[in-house]
Amino acid sequence: MIIWLTGISGSGKTTIAEGIIKKYKNYIPQLINVDGDMVREFFGEIKNYDENSRVIQIKRIQKICKFLEKQKLILIVSALYSNKQLLDWNRKNFSRYFEIYIEASLDLVKKRDPKKLYKKYYEGVEKNVVGIDIKWNPPIKYDLKINMTEDITIENVIDKISSEINIFKNIRL
Repeated sequence: MIIWLTGISGSGKTTIAEGIIKKYKNYIPQLINVDGDMVREFFGEIKNYDENSRVIQIKRIQKICKFLEKQKLILIVSALYSNKQLLDWNRKNFSRYFEIYIEASLDLVKKRDPKKLYKKYYEGVEKNVVGIDIKWNPPIKYDLKINMTEDITIENVIDKISSEINIFKNIRL
């Protein structure tokens, strides 16, 4: 199964994925996290963040997921770039796919700014920031939308996700 989290930088994708892993890993050993930042760091050669580089990055993540899915692993994917064609590919090519849109306002993510991405953008140090100078295309066929301005705590978000996905429903913590 592939559980794909998407949202703009700073929306909480990685934190949510890490929370799910922490909560369920002891009960579901085949549960793993495929984080877009980790994948980018692992391969290293894509230094740009322009739209073309972002498409290459998502396609790379998709290939990794396809490989791991064949081994019966359950993947929590944290991936920023949202593009209708790429997300449609996921639905067509993964046997069990659940897409979660982590919705957060630009104001909220600018306040959080864990990577100082938005700060660097406004200082003129960074460019190609999705939601500012690269258009953010929110997913339209998601299975679940989490509004981060409403769902304040990560625990609340994880509980909401857990109640929607069968593999988590029957686990007694």
